[in-house]
Amino acid sequence: MRLAVPSKGRLHDPTIDLLERAGLHIENGTERQLYASTVDPDVTVLFVRAADVPEYVADGAADAGVTGLDQVREAGVGLDERLDLGFGRCRLVLAAPKDGSLESVSDLADKTVATEFPHIAREFFAERGIDPGVVEVSGATELTPHVEMADAIIDITSTGTTLRVNGLEIIEEVLSSSARLFARPETADDPKLQEVETALRSVLSAEGKRYVMMNAPEDRLDEIRDVIPGLGGPTVMDIAGEEHVAVHAVVEERDVFETINDVKELGASGVLVTEIERLVD
Repeated sequence: MRLAVPSKGRLHDPTIDLLERAGLHIENGTERQLYASTVDPDVTVLFVRAADVPEYVADGAADAGVTGLDQVREAGVGLDERLDLGFGRCRLVLAAPKDGSLESVSDLADKTVATEFPHIAREFFAERGIDPGVVEVSGATELTPHVEMADAIIDITSTGTTLRVNGLEIIEEVLSSSARLFARPETADDPKLQEVETALRSVLSAEGKRYVMMNAPEDRLDEIRDVIPGLGGPTVMDIAGEEHVAVHAVVEERDVFETINDVKELGASGVLVTEIERLVD
């Protein structure tokens, strides 16, 4: 199976880190490589521009790929979204000069919009029944309203700070995006793709969770169950020759502090908290 991933940019490092944590270790490095093998002889990684990943997958050069939802929507190709990877979050927004007269999408009917995402822009306006001029640019989109090249822009933002610094304000959100695993529809039943998806999902499922183990008095087990916000309830095991039982549970990291205090008050001892690398549901 060939997996296309971003060769550089803000999605590259998080993607490689996720693959490594999922057990798909890249064997011959990523620096200036066009492709690399992994510890799984059936999985090869291709390094391409994030914007090219959709075409690689759609054309069959890769069986699956990791890139932003914005890139797939802009490419206009029919891919299956398999998994939201949770990083690279951003918004594609429509923005205009703060001191201007444009306040809603309908105000742009006879105006011009500059963007690096012309396909998404045209679809967005078509859904709202208007047809402004769309000017494709390759950078410095925020500058275009100030040099009278466009009346408004559609651009990527994470916090909105850059827009505000450049005297622009958001009129409407066009698209919410993040890095995701995509595949061609005809590869949906590929066993190797399903293995890769399961491995990635297991890492994502483990994020923000901790494994809590303790010895607890058996006669207070019901009370302890009530205070452990475990994933599907705690696992309880007998300890030979003792009146205590071993209690294991998966707990959200934010709940660990309170959980430990609660179970200690109920007589639990030997409480151990460990990180979870992978969690297969």
